[in-house]
Amino acid sequence: MAAYRFIHTADIHLDSPLKSLALRDAELAGLIGAATRSAFSAIIDLCITERVDALVIAGDLYDGDQTSMKTARFLSEELRRLSSAGIRSFIIRGNHDALSRVSKELVLPDEVKLFGGRAEHVMVERDPGLKPVAIHGLSFANPTAPESLLPKYKPAVPDAINIGIMHSSLGGAPGHDPYAPCSPAELHATGYDYWALGHIHKRSVVTRPDAADRNIVVMPGMPQGRDINEDGAKSVTLVSISDDGTVSLEERFTALAEFARVHIDAAGLTGWSDLAQAITDALKQARASSATPELVVRLSFSGATDLAWRMRRDADLLVTEAQDRAARIGAVWIEKIETDCVPPRSEGPASTDPLHELRALMQTDILGSGGYAAALTAMADQLQGQLPAELRDLLGADEADTRETLQRLAREGAEDVLARLQGSAESGSETA
Repeated sequence: MAAYRFIHTADIHLDSPLKSLALRDAELAGLIGAATRSAFSAIIDLCITERVDALVIAGDLYDGDQTSMKTARFLSEELRRLSSAGIRSFIIRGNHDALSRVSKELVLPDEVKLFGGRAEHVMVERDPGLKPVAIHGLSFANPTAPESLLPKYKPAVPDAINIGIMHSSLGGAPGHDPYAPCSPAELHATGYDYWALGHIHKRSVVTRPDAADRNIVVMPGMPQGRDINEDGAKSVTLVSISDDGTVSLEERFTALAEFARVHIDAAGLTGWSDLAQAITDALKQARASSATPELVVRLSFSGATDLAWRMRRDADLLVTEAQDRAARIGAVWIEKIETDCVPPRSEGPASTDPLHELRALMQTDILGSGGYAAALTAMADQLQGQLPAELRDLLGADEADTRETLQRLAREGAEDVLARLQGSAESGSETA
C-alpha cells in the first residue's frame, strides 16, 4: 500500500542579512549569504529525486520585511520546478515572514497552497483504494503570537491521513521567544497523524509514549545555518505516512556550509610551528567529519603554554596562519579565533616575576572586585543605550548573559595587556 510521502522543512530565512560576518570577511559573508538559496534549491532537487507527493514549509521562508523581487523570482522559479514535476507545496507564514510583503504579493503556481490567517484544511485526493490526505494549516497574521493557536485548528478529518502545519515554540527553547506555545501532549490529543512544526532551529522528534510510530510531532530544524550559534549539520525530514497511520522518518542533509566549533588544547606547545601543526591536524579532522561542501570554523585555544602571550600579541598573525592552513586543506573557512591560553605558572617565587604579581593583582583585586564590576556594568549600560534597538543584545539578551559577557571581555582584555607587556619585556631583554 503506497504511503503519502513529503519533505518537511522550516526556517529557511532566505537572504538573511549577515552584518557581523560581513564586517570580518566579505568573501565568507558572500558564501553564507547565498547558502540559504543553495539549500532551498537542494530541497527542491531532493523532492524531485525522491518523487515525493508534496513539500511542506512550516514558516519563516523569508527573514523579516523582505522586499527584494529577485528573491521573489527565485522562489517562484523553484516552486514552479516542483509544480512541473507534479509535486504540490503547502506553506504557512511564521513570525518572520508574517512581515514579508513578498509572501503576500507574490503570485505562486496553482499547485502551491499558502495558508492564510484563518485555519483551514485542504483535501488531497489519491488513487482509488488509498485514504485521502487532509493538510491543516494556519499562517501568522502578525509577527507575534503569545497564545496557543491550536484551538483554531479544525478537528481531524475522519478516515483520512491528517497532517498539521504550525509555527510554534512548543514549550520554549533557549534563544527563541515564545510563539504560539503548546505542548506535545496537546498536539497528540488532536489525533493528527503528523504535526509539521517550525520555529526552533534545532531538529527534534516527539513521539507518543504508547505508540512511537504514530501521531508524531517533528521540528525539522533549519536546512542551512547562518552563524556559529547555528552550528552542526542541517537537514530536512523525509516523511512517509501509511494508510494505517504508521509514520517513518528520514533525515536528509541539505546545507551548503556547516558551522563548527573546533577546540585546540595548546598546553605544552612551545614553538609556533607546533601550534601551526596543531591547527592543521584539528582542521583536517573537522573537515573529515563534515559531509557538507563547505566548513566554517570557529577556532578556540586554551591551556597553559609559553606561546600564550605571543598568540594574543600577534593575533593577526595567528588568524593568517589559521586561514592559510584552512586554504591548504580546501573548503574550510575560519570564521573567528578565540584565545583563552595562559602562561605556565612561574616555578620561582611570585615576587621575582613582576608580571605574575600583576596578573594576580588584576584577577583578585580588580576583576574580582564589586566596584570594578559595577563600573563595567554602568559603562555597558551607557553604551547599549546609544545603540540602535536591533543591536542592543550584542552584550547579552538578559542581565545574567550580559554580566557573563562583560566578565569574559574583562578577562580577555587583561590577558591582552599582560601579553603585550610580556612581549615588550622579552624584546627589551633581547636588545639589552
